[in-house]
Amino acid sequence: MSSLSTKHISYWIDSTPQTEYSEFVENTSVDVAIVGAGIVGLTAAHRLKKAGKTVAVIESKKVAAGVSGHTTAKITSLHQLIYQDLMAELGQEKAKLYGESNQAAIEYIANLVETEQIDCDFSRQNSYTFAESVKQLEKIEAEVESAQSLGLPASFVKTTSLPFPISGAIQFENQAQFHVRKYLLHLAQSIPGNGSYLFEDTRVEDVKEEKTACQVKTRRGAIAARDVIVATNLPILDQGLFFAKAYPKRSYLIGASIDPENAPEGMFIGTGDHYRSIRTTPYNGRLLLLIGGEGHKTGEVSETDKRFIPLEEYAFARFGVNSIDYRWSSQDMVSFDKLPYIGKLTPLHSHIYVVTGMSLWGMTKGTLSGMLLSDMILEQDNPWLNLYDSTRATPFVSKTSIKQNADVAVHWIGDRLKGRQDSLAQVDPGEGKVVDVEGDQVAVYRDDNNTLHAVSAVCSHLGCVVNWNEAEKSWDCPCHGARFDCDGQVLHGPATKDLSNLQISEDQVVSV
Repeated sequence: MSSLSTKHISYWIDSTPQTEYSEFVENTSVDVAIVGAGIVGLTAAHRLKKAGKTVAVIESKKVAAGVSGHTTAKITSLHQLIYQDLMAELGQEKAKLYGESNQAAIEYIANLVETEQIDCDFSRQNSYTFAESVKQLEKIEAEVESAQSLGLPASFVKTTSLPFPISGAIQFENQAQFHVRKYLLHLAQSIPGNGSYLFEDTRVEDVKEEKTACQVKTRRGAIAARDVIVATNLPILDQGLFFAKAYPKRSYLIGASIDPENAPEGMFIGTGDHYRSIRTTPYNGRLLLLIGGEGHKTGEVSETDKRFIPLEEYAFARFGVNSIDYRWSSQDMVSFDKLPYIGKLTPLHSHIYVVTGMSLWGMTKGTLSGMLLSDMILEQDNPWLNLYDSTRATPFVSKTSIKQNADVAVHWIGDRLKGRQDSLAQVDPGEGKVVDVEGDQVAVYRDDNNTLHAVSAVCSHLGCVVNWNEAEKSWDCPCHGARFDCDGQVLHGPATKDLSNLQISEDQVVSV
C-alpha cells in the first residue's frame, strides 16, 4: 500500500508561516555577514547581536526552509553508533570533547527556549539506538561501554516503548526534541534592527577577504563586513577543498497521524544498512509519527519516489497507522572523519569562516557550530576549537574518502557518455532525462502538459553531469550535491550559478 499522493512538503515548513523579510539594502556594512539562515547561521547571528555586533544574515531562499527545515529535529548527543569509533580513531580525550560539546548544545537550546519563552514544542526525551538483530547487539553493548566511559548519560536496555521486540538498545537520558522551524523563526525575528539585517531571496555568489573588510557579492549587490560566516551546508567557496572532505547524502521522511496511546515515547534510530529513524511530534490534537531512512548518496538514484514506499510499509506494519500525511527528503554532508569542519576557510584567511559535515545530526552540531564560530569572532576561548578545526589534516587515505572521491572521478569521466544514445522522444510526460541534442548533453524534463524544460546537463559547480531526481523534480549533481530545479535554478549549493537555460523543440536546441 502506498500513499504517494500525500503532501510532499516538510511538516516543519507546512505548519509554520511563510516569511517575508526586508528587501536588500545596497551598500550595507556590518560587523559580521552570515550566509545562510539555517540553524548554524541563526544561532551565530543571535549570539553575535546579543554581544553587541551588527549582523546581516543573507538567505538565498526563505528562513529555515533548507536543510534545517527538513530535519528529524532530534536534539541529541546519541548519534547512532559513533563513540566506539571516535575512541578508536581519535582517542578518549577527543571523543569526550565530542560528547561534551553535543551535550552543551542540547543545554544551550533548552536554556534559550526557557529564557526567551520560545513556543516550539520543546520536550525532554530519552534517545535510543536499537538493534532488532542479535548480530548487532555486540555493537550496541560496545557503544554503551564507550559512552559510559566518557561520562555520557548512557545505559543498556532490553525493552523500549516501540511496538515490536528488540535485542537491545543504548539509551541516552534527558535528551530533547522540538519543532525546529518554530525555534528558528524566533531566532530570525530577533535579528533585524539597530543596524542589523536579515535578507531573504538573496543568493550570495562570492566572498572576498580584503585588507580592511570582506566583500560579500550577491545577485542584488554587495555587502561589506569585517567577518563572514559561510553556513551553506557545503561552503559555496571552493578554497579549503571541503567538497573533497565530505560527501552529500539524501535521506527520506514520512509523517503519519497516530493516537498518543499507540505512539512510542522517545526518539529512536536503528542499526544496520536499512535502519529507521523514529520520533513523534504534536499534530492537530494527536501526534505525527515521523519515520526516516532509505538514504543514498545524492545524484545516484533517479527513481527517488520509490524510496518512500518502504517507509510507508514500515509505518503501516509496525505502528498500524491508517494513512500517510507527509513525505519529504533532505540532504546533508557526511564528514570523512565523523567530525564537522568548523572554523577558518583556509589557514590564509583571517575573517572568513565556514561550517560543513554535520553528518545528519545537525541540531546539536549546527548549534555548537554557531556557538563556536561566534566565540571565535568575539575572540573568546572555546574548548572545542581544536577538535573541530576546519583546517585540520583530513583522512584522504581512509576507506570512505577513497571510495567517495573515486566515485566523483568515475562520475566526472563516465557521465560524459550519459544520454548519448537517448533522444527527446524517449522522455515521457513527468519524466526527466539527460539526452543527446545535436551532440550536446541536455537535461530535459517534460512536464504533464508535454512542455519541454531544457537546461545544460553540466553542473555549474565543477562540471559533473547532473542526474534526475523524480521525487523532487530536480537535477542533482552526483559529485558534490548541487541541486537545480527543472528550469536550472540553483536549489542547493555548492553551486551559485544556474544551469544554462535552453530553448528547445523536438528537433533542435538553441541557447538562451
